[in-house]
Amino acid sequence: MPQSVYIHIPFCTNKCYYCDFNSFVTNNPQLIWDYLDALKSEMEITFSQQLIEQVKTIFVGGGTPTFLDHAQMRAFLEMVQKQLGKYWTDDIEFSMEANPGTTDVEKLRIMRELGVNRLSFGVQSFDDALLKRLGRIHDQEAVYRSIDNAKKVGFDNFSIDLMFGLPDQTLDIFRQTLDKAFGLGTTHFSAYSLKVEENTLFHTLYQKDQLPLPSEETELEMYMVLIEEMERHGYKQYEISNFAKPGFESKHNKTYWLNREYYGLGAGAHGYVCGHRHVNAGPLAIYLQKCKEGLPRVEQFEVPREDAMEEQMILGLRLREGVDLSAFASRFGATVHDVFGTIIEEEVAKGMLEEKGGFLKLTKQGLPLGNEVFARFLR
Repeated sequence: MPQSVYIHIPFCTNKCYYCDFNSFVTNNPQLIWDYLDALKSEMEITFSQQLIEQVKTIFVGGGTPTFLDHAQMRAFLEMVQKQLGKYWTDDIEFSMEANPGTTDVEKLRIMRELGVNRLSFGVQSFDDALLKRLGRIHDQEAVYRSIDNAKKVGFDNFSIDLMFGLPDQTLDIFRQTLDKAFGLGTTHFSAYSLKVEENTLFHTLYQKDQLPLPSEETELEMYMVLIEEMERHGYKQYEISNFAKPGFESKHNKTYWLNREYYGLGAGAHGYVCGHRHVNAGPLAIYLQKCKEGLPRVEQFEVPREDAMEEQMILGLRLREGVDLSAFASRFGATVHDVFGTIIEEEVAKGMLEEKGGFLKLTKQGLPLGNEVFARFLR
């Protein structure tokens, strides 16, 4: 049985120029209440059909979950408590994504009081001009204020999202962002290079040759500086894009990288339960309608053994410790070498992979080229 739950809150104050997530801008409070009702119905049906034993992690993502006002936030978290509270383990990790500028002391207090114990702030940069360029609503002042407010109400486990490879971003600008980020004393960082996704403003600009991105060499240099600076400041790289102080790795995200099962709730959410993956309806009107009729699924399929083995490799190799060879063998009844022997030999010979202490992992040289290595494991 899954021990992790993902819940999607799709609302935002505005659409960032690079974002292709399932998110909607609204100023209609009734729509949000209708959504929370639908989510409640999905939870009730899901957990009556699939018995739950214990919950070790909950992650509320978006959109911007902290877009909810005080009353909506309280109603939402009380609903989560009612559905899942009795299954929580004592050391539950309950994370919520937050955008600087959408949290005040009162809202943070409600979140803390109703079980949230880890915050993930979408900061992206400490350069105000760059933030404007990305379509973010906050400036660096709002970041400091949000973190101060969170500390005031007792939060001590924070993650910050950063981005690199942004339009007109230089190595110096990125270094300055890192320096400011380290000054906040957070416990965890996620740092991603910009991907220009279809159906975003950035994609339109890119097509018109109006998006001045750094060269691939500069982007790679930014990534290497990121790794170096994180380690220098005591943040261990435990996954390609994630760094943490000892003991503060994201337990929820490790669920995905270890290819474990999880419940996925909300518009556009994905779940993986009892060997089946499912996808929920993304558009709000369809999600709301489907929740009136039952579960809001638009797709559900059993994961074939071959696919599960590929996923285990591709996701597991994202972790710096790599794929646990004995865990793979006991899950699939075959060793990694039985299934992928030739590929592994070739990638080891190229210096991309290495086997150490019962784990197969990317080498330091293979780290920036991870996607090319992962692609080798796809049939």
